[in-house]
Amino acid sequence: MKFELEPHNRNIPEGELLADLKRVAKELGKSAVTIDEYNERGNYHSSTLSRRFGSWIKTLQVAGLEKTRNLNIPNEDLFENLADVWTKLGRQPKYSDLTSLTSKFSSGTYEKRFGSWRKGLEEFVKWANESDETSFSSNNSVGTAISKAKHRTPRNVNYRLRFLVMRRDNFKCRITGRSPATDPTVVLEVDHIIPWDKGGETVLENLQTLAKEINIGKSNLDMNE
Repeated sequence: MKFELEPHNRNIPEGELLADLKRVAKELGKSAVTIDEYNERGNYHSSTLSRRFGSWIKTLQVAGLEKTRNLNIPNEDLFENLADVWTKLGRQPKYSDLTSLTSKFSSGTYEKRFGSWRKGLEEFVKWANESDETSFSSNNSVGTAISKAKHRTPRNVNYRLRFLVMRRDNFKCRITGRSPATDPTVVLEVDHIIPWDKGGETVLENLQTLAKEINIGKSNLDMNE
């Protein structure tokens, strides 16, 4: 096969560029398309459309799509999304890992917010390690059937603690060993070892990672019984 340059897209009609963008939006089932999403699925590069229409935001407007630039995304939302990506991959995400298939936000979003991808990860680690009452236990904090009348922790497992539990368990079900990293159909949940209704507290030592179907089957059983 003869070596050739890639096609020059300077003279592509505007209607054709917009039609391709709308096609990507339809395939994704979304009313807005990010630059990363278009570059993954589009027939052209986002820079071609941005140059033609003035910017990516203007391109979306001309195509009748919604804007994708969310400058007011709370840091908490960015960190929770990163926790989800980390869980799916079973490892620390790389810049190239944040695609439309794995993440709500692009790597560039973290880069712009925190100054660089690395700094974004560092801020995430600080967030994950931030102590609060439900993240760490103290004496007699796991709970027993005798002490079930009063709880010092809420029943709900917050995102930060959920991530710490799954990370400790290597993002795998503690019973089956299954993980989203090797089987995308696996959904992991965090479960109370001593059930909440039997006095179990929402603390690291009393929580474990289980596959959803295992957690449903376990119901309200005490794993220590």
